[in-house]
Amino acid sequence: MVIEIERKFLVTSDAYKKEAFKKAHIIQGFLCTHKDRTVRVRIKEENGFITVKGISSDDGLSRFEWEKEISKHEAESLLDLCEPTIIDKIRYEVQVGSHIFEIDEFLSENEGLVIAEVELKQESEVVMKPEWLGEEVTGNLKYYNSQLSIKPFKQWR
Repeated sequence: MVIEIERKFLVTSDAYKKEAFKKAHIIQGFLCTHKDRTVRVRIKEENGFITVKGISSDDGLSRFEWEKEISKHEAESLLDLCEPTIIDKIRYEVQVGSHIFEIDEFLSENEGLVIAEVELKQESEVVMKPEWLGEEVTGNLKYYNSQLSIKPFKQWR
């Protein structure tokens, strides 16, 4: 069993783009968006993945995660079975101190939303916060990708 520990933040500027050491296009959909579990299909550049995530802890910091690499062709076939809406985003990776922030710039139905995530080894870990990091939204369900597929950012206004 793998437990994922991460914090999520809104992003206040595009300054992270100059600091990024990696950039990738990601398309993903959800086969299941049940509140106790999600099953995600993802294409990241030329690779496919299927991921199962469990229910989050009360504070939203940690949850079970299992991921397996599959072929891009298999992922494309599974995307056809996914619930609407497909998530389309550009992911930037930025090193800040000893951590790597993954900043997702959402496109399509979620355009205008930018979220940074940082994975931790333990919940009490201290994270250096870059100047472009805004409000923490860890545990706020509406910012989960599975929920953005149900109620996209463009529908919030």
